[in-house]
Amino acid sequence: MNDLDLADWRERIARLYLSDLDLAGFRAERDRLFAEHPQSPIPPQDRPTFTGVRYHPPNPSAVVEAPLRPAEGEIEIDTGGPDGVIRYRRVAIAETPWGPLTLWWIMAYGGGLFMPVRDATCGRESYGGGRYLTDTVKGTFGRGLTMLPGDRVRLDANYLYNPSCAYDDRWACPLAPPENRVDVPIRAGELAYAGHDGSHGG
Repeated sequence: MNDLDLADWRERIARLYLSDLDLAGFRAERDRLFAEHPQSPIPPQDRPTFTGVRYHPPNPSAVVEAPLRPAEGEIEIDTGGPDGVIRYRRVAIAETPWGPLTLWWIMAYGGGLFMPVRDATCGRESYGGGRYLTDTVKGTFGRGLTMLPGDRVRLDANYLYNPSCAYDDRWACPLAPPENRVDVPIRAGELAYAGHDGSHGG
């Protein structure tokens, strides 16, 4: 029943992101899913003692609006797993206070927006390979990234989250390419998983 479990997981994630929960409620419900759902990225052996992932405290200054400028071209990212090489098309570049960040469109059936970020906390406080602000293929609509009128975007780094490979080596994930790496620390969102040190995946 893995496929049906996966479909249920994705639906629950999408409903969570589209819910009216505040940040604290969102985090609590996400932790409950991680503890109980069969498709949780938390390793099965860790689940009996799992009490939740670690987060930075809510950080109001991590909510920013940024102008978007056009971008062109494609990139291929090797997941290192069964998904193989995934192609992404540049949608736009957000000129954020942390530095420019490219917004991508996955060039697969159905498509989806994707913004990975690797900042100066990665490999120290947060996962070494970087975190995601959105990956709409996986149902993470709004919250981390919201499109605004006038070629602008709202980014809320309190919703930065780890890719699945940050919890367990059985997962393979596309990580932030060089143009989505910034030199400043973004102390918001999810911290490194206690079962993995933050240097993995760098």
